[in-house]
Amino acid sequence: MATRLTPEGYAKLKSELDELVNVNRPDVAKKLKEASEGKDFEDNPELEAVRMEQSFVEGRILELSTLLATAEVIKDTHSFDTAELGAIVTIKDDDAVSRYRLVNPAEANPMEGKISVQSPFGKAISGKKPGDIVTVHAPDGVFSIEIISIE
Repeated sequence: MATRLTPEGYAKLKSELDELVNVNRPDVAKKLKEASEGKDFEDNPELEAVRMEQSFVEGRILELSTLLATAEVIKDTHSFDTAELGAIVTIKDDDAVSRYRLVNPAEANPMEGKISVQSPFGKAISGKKPGDIVTVHAPDGVFSIEIISIE
């Protein structure tokens, strides 16, 4: 099944993959060589730390390669009638107005206003329209919001 990503999310993940392959992987290989030169392989904490780093880098490369190979990039020109993946949703919570973009979990970054469609908030507003009052069941408690607009 294809993973749907925003164009911005696809570019960001592709950039991360390029960085891992072209910078991090060679750096780890260099560290691995240095940590193993003329040293005992059994009791070498430095070598073990580099191996763990190598495992993380290779795992992330595999994860991103698989994700991007099956990715379906949604069109930015799509117009949204309801809150769904890729939509920018303006909400009103008490007196505050906020804007969020609904994204794939791989792209989510609440500090940048990117909310996963699989999060409690994302699930609650998915399929809703402007003017709808939505009850969100979040880990911090239950609250209501009004959807102002969807772009």
